[in-house]
Amino acid sequence: MAQSLTRSAVYLLVAIGLSIFCYILGSWQRRPIGRGDLIAQEITKQTEDAFPTTLTFETHHTKPISSNKFINSTSRFFKPCDENYTDYTPCHDQKRAMSFPRENMVYRERHCPSEKENMYCLVPAPKGYVPLFHWPYSRVYVPFANVPYKSLTVEKAMQNGIQFEGKVFRFTGGGTQFPQGADRYIDQLASVVPIENGTVRTVLDTGCGVASFGAYLLSRNVLTMSFAPRNSHQPQVQFALERGVPAVIGVLGSIKLPYPSNSFDMAHCSWCLIPWTSNDGMYMMEIDRVLRPGGYWVLSGPPVNWENNYMSWKRTKEDLEAEQRKIEEFAELLCWEKISDMTDMAIWQKPIDLRSCSTRKGGSHVKICDSANPDDVWYKKMEVCITQYPTMKPVQLELFPKRLYAIPPRISTREVPKLLSDVYRQDSKLWRRRVEAYKRVNKFLGTNQYRNVMDMNAGLGGFGAAMESNKLWVMNVVPTITDLGTLGVIYERGMIGIYHDWCEAFSTFPRTYDLIHANGVFSLYQDRCKIEDILLEMDRILRPEGAVIIRENIDMLSEVGRIASGMKWDIKLIDHEEGPHLSEKVLYGIKKYWVAGSQNTKK
Repeated sequence: MAQSLTRSAVYLLVAIGLSIFCYILGSWQRRPIGRGDLIAQEITKQTEDAFPTTLTFETHHTKPISSNKFINSTSRFFKPCDENYTDYTPCHDQKRAMSFPRENMVYRERHCPSEKENMYCLVPAPKGYVPLFHWPYSRVYVPFANVPYKSLTVEKAMQNGIQFEGKVFRFTGGGTQFPQGADRYIDQLASVVPIENGTVRTVLDTGCGVASFGAYLLSRNVLTMSFAPRNSHQPQVQFALERGVPAVIGVLGSIKLPYPSNSFDMAHCSWCLIPWTSNDGMYMMEIDRVLRPGGYWVLSGPPVNWENNYMSWKRTKEDLEAEQRKIEEFAELLCWEKISDMTDMAIWQKPIDLRSCSTRKGGSHVKICDSANPDDVWYKKMEVCITQYPTMKPVQLELFPKRLYAIPPRISTREVPKLLSDVYRQDSKLWRRRVEAYKRVNKFLGTNQYRNVMDMNAGLGGFGAAMESNKLWVMNVVPTITDLGTLGVIYERGMIGIYHDWCEAFSTFPRTYDLIHANGVFSLYQDRCKIEDILLEMDRILRPEGAVIIRENIDMLSEVGRIASGMKWDIKLIDHEEGPHLSEKVLYGIKKYWVAGSQNTKK
């Protein structure tokens, strides 16, 4: 009887707690402007209660190896960078950018510092930095202290996109082309494009702004790779990542996009201000390169529906009509079929079988790209040419989520050399086992604690597939010195990713990832760049109290651990999940909480 009463009391307390939460949430949604500080306090308290930020490495399955051996007389302790570097983006530095030509947006492309210019210090968080709200709260609310810039609220005031309320920014889901909200805009799009059934899973959003389009596609189980350039007053990509939405700093300029060919299910431009008709249609040809056969291109904003909008756009009818006509001509050249021309949105579809396209045949005046490997794009100049589709007949992708573990067409058709179906299956099973082992050490894996996840050496995407959850997303990075074909496999599985060289800084703002996984990264780059350069970049992009998982052989991990011990990380070395006799080990780390102007860490 006593036990029954105790259980009843617990249920009563839970019910009361939920009632209080719902009351707070209702008040939050109906609040007047100016109560952002109260919202921040309440939501932060809810998320802190649900997910404690202190991580321990206690486990019944593995025994931590003492990390004291990392602390020795030769350890180097890295000092904080100057407070002016809280938003430091080494390869997108504003001062350096101004020394490059503005033509074709060259100055907004990647321009990295030389090795002599590398800074060996820890990029600090701004004063007052607080833990983020957990998803889906983060889609709407971002703490002002984390991104203390109000200029974007002024510029987008008429777009109903972002408002400043006390201690938080509130993202309404509005935008220039979707004043009634992103959801209504996506509903309109979904009436033509098969978004709801798993056909469209990966989307490229060009000139994404604060990525509200991608943020609201997530509720439809669609992953969007959003990009926008960095400029002096609009950290739009930083806002996107603070909201828990995939995004990178990038631009359609003179260099090819860092994505594989024939990969995205859909590309999108909503008032993205990209000059699609310039350079003989080069930018539309680059979109054609990254779109998979049967993929969709969506354009809203100028010049679509110019007849009714030319006055508000402050452009002449003749100018807009000429631009529209030119886009139509390039689309026809690419063999895209226009499948919808709604009021303010036009949609084209790339043909499934490109061999039927006349512009791809020998008699056409259109130049076919002569690159032997269309995925070899890192720092390669964009060209006015059309990417040829592989000679193999296109294979239909499975609908998501089935395609996550189905044999990708690039493997079944042997497009990726030396990768057999059995190898792919074994890799998937291996990573499911490894992720389960990770979760026994870090109990917060797979929870809302880690929203933005990165795999620095993604391979076939096994780690990302094993982590698949609506609570998180994974940025699958394929190093440019590995097999480039695997990133196309990752997209065919319904995940997103990017090419990158880890001897350089990643195209993102500081503190934008909650969890970073590095499998064999340091061994891969041991003859190319310094261990500390890679570790400091990991620290730059990792949030305070974010986690790292580094998998290497014991000799390499000893050196990595020695350096990491001087970086305000709590680290532990754990045996391989199959036993201590294996030379491969796993280093788990947590970045301590600290901010600019303080040497102290949060206990």
